[in-house]
Amino acid sequence: MEIKKSLFDNLQNFFGFDNFKGEQEAIITSILQKKDTFVIMPTGGGKSICYQLPALMSDGTAIVISPLIALMKNQVDQLRAFGGTESIAHFLNSSLNKAEITKVRQDVLSGETKLLYVAPESLTKTENVDFLRLIKVSFVAVDEAHCISEWGHDFRPEYRKIRQVINNIGDNIPIIALTATATPKVQQDIQKNLQMNNATLFKSSFNRPNLYYEVRPKRNVLKEIIKFIKGNMGKSGIVYCLSRKKVEEVAEALNLNGIKALPYHAGLDAKVRADTQDAFLMEDVEVIVATIAFGMGIDKPDVRYVIHHDIPKSMEGYYQETGRAGRDGGEGICLAFYSEKDIEKLTKFMKDKPVSEREIGTQILKEVIDYAESSVCRRKQILHYFGENFNEAGCNSMCDNCSHPKTYFDATEKLRTTLSLIDVLGEKFDDHYFINILIGVDNQQISSYEHDKLREFGSGKQDGIDLWKSLMRQALLNNYIAKDTDNYGLLKLTRSGKNFVENPHNIRFIMNKPIEAGDDEADDGPSQGGTALDTQLLQMLKELRKKIAKQKNLPPFVIFQDPSLEEMCTHYPVNVEELKQIHGVGSGKALKFGGPFVQLISKYVEENDIDRPVDLVIKSAANKSALKVSIIQNIDRHIALEDIASAKGITYEDILREVESIVNSGTKLNLNYYIDEMIDEDRQDEVFDYFRGSEIDSVDDALRELGSDDYTREEVQLMRIKFLSELGN
Repeated sequence: MEIKKSLFDNLQNFFGFDNFKGEQEAIITSILQKKDTFVIMPTGGGKSICYQLPALMSDGTAIVISPLIALMKNQVDQLRAFGGTESIAHFLNSSLNKAEITKVRQDVLSGETKLLYVAPESLTKTENVDFLRLIKVSFVAVDEAHCISEWGHDFRPEYRKIRQVINNIGDNIPIIALTATATPKVQQDIQKNLQMNNATLFKSSFNRPNLYYEVRPKRNVLKEIIKFIKGNMGKSGIVYCLSRKKVEEVAEALNLNGIKALPYHAGLDAKVRADTQDAFLMEDVEVIVATIAFGMGIDKPDVRYVIHHDIPKSMEGYYQETGRAGRDGGEGICLAFYSEKDIEKLTKFMKDKPVSEREIGTQILKEVIDYAESSVCRRKQILHYFGENFNEAGCNSMCDNCSHPKTYFDATEKLRTTLSLIDVLGEKFDDHYFINILIGVDNQQISSYEHDKLREFGSGKQDGIDLWKSLMRQALLNNYIAKDTDNYGLLKLTRSGKNFVENPHNIRFIMNKPIEAGDDEADDGPSQGGTALDTQLLQMLKELRKKIAKQKNLPPFVIFQDPSLEEMCTHYPVNVEELKQIHGVGSGKALKFGGPFVQLISKYVEENDIDRPVDLVIKSAANKSALKVSIIQNIDRHIALEDIASAKGITYEDILREVESIVNSGTKLNLNYYIDEMIDEDRQDEVFDYFRGSEIDSVDDALRELGSDDYTREEVQLMRIKFLSELGN
């Protein structure tokens, strides 16, 4: 009971959270009891707190082995922000000079440092092993533990030496291994290599309920991506591409269309990559266009969308990459574009590999194809891949397949025929082979086994290949059949499958809608529901956060995360004590950063005469008149038009239209603060004189007369607004 109370007190005081997520409490208790602990938890599930909190509560220093320097730096910055002291957390890696290393060692030896982050390469150095022998190690946390396994997607040979180094540092040091990969082979490899077969295993659900999954046919893909991002301006996002060349092309196209984007791939200089990551964290750019080299080292909780310009190579990769979205529990849209040409490219990449590797690669790729082409709940398919059964009713229409009407077919006889065929042929073939028998494809393999003489051969030809693909996929998802992963996806009947053959019951399956024949019009994500916020205050708080972040050279989310700012906009805390009650703040952060925020909120509440009982939520009406009032107020405060658009979640073109409407209705607006920065005085006079002498206010006519080489449409539009405001009102 005492440990439980202490846990919650420390969680509240240090991190500002009232409750643990999932199995965090049990995991932390296991570590505090000095037990080896193995944690399999999806991205965004809150892994880091599982070792950060027990480290803060334990005697000595916890060693955290982490594969990426950028990830270490982000976590150390956050811990210092929460804890209020520089010495509470340090990292030890190749980026430090001798003086910095000396300072780290002094703080660790003095007992002030509770967490020491170490790269695996640094851990194995003799001088570091000798140093670590001098200190009391509370436990070792192996983050991204799948790097140990050659079966994992990020294998790092240095990780396989970790156990040996721990043995050299001291005896009976507890280990917590953490990974976001749940493949059974990887799990076994980690436990064997770290010699922790008796570890307590905690495996969380891989469901991320806040993520919306969508797959679209790949037509006008660049236009679709730009349209989507323009509809989500002011939000951070990542666009993944397969090749470096495509990364550069897409990044350039986004910038040309007014979207601040940077490319990221392994071909760039290390400093450029580091600067790019910092620019994204500091919100100087909205979008990173990247190969899969980007993401693992980014601990940015408020990525609002992840777009796959090209379909990924594996479901594991897809889950990891989409997992960058909505890590704070907020909005996260995962949009992938799919075409058969992408699959052809990926298949060509594998042609020079050894046969066994190519066979495995083909099976892995086939999972991606099935996912992209299927009309079944996307979430159900993802979770099934990780060995988790899921009822699609729990998706809550948070994928495109669940949010659109479905076509069903009676699968009873067809399923029984298929299962019987798999059983009769001795579970020696994959789904592609059985489908070929059912639709009557007379190829060499089928004829060599004389399976073209079976009565089932060609019996389903009239139903078409899409129906049989759909049936096979759903038979797998509903656990009537299973794939033998060690033998290239050969199908075998489960107990449920055998029972169905003996005692069939009526069953309906969803008919696949061929994605290449999809509609040209596609939704841009889920409808955005939820509580309306005081968006005017939210923008002011974000501006303040950005200013403080720049002063302190920290990413903005280290100061306060978006959900904390949003809660401030519903509860209006006007002193530090009230600020401590805001979710995710805590006393350390409230004292370190809170002053300017409560001053701004207090002034805002007074100036706007806001009644603020604790449970009050200010709802800004989502109508045109409320939007116009807010735009007028923001222009009076000299806020840039693109910033107003971003805060309101509308495009720059929309804001210009709204401003024109306000001016046309008789309200005078002073936009000189904005226009003077964009257009020099002489050119302003020229456009002003044109409109003074013109009988019509057409922007197109003005552009023709003034010359489209000398003026942009936006410049003429702004000058027309100024002209109407100053002379018409």
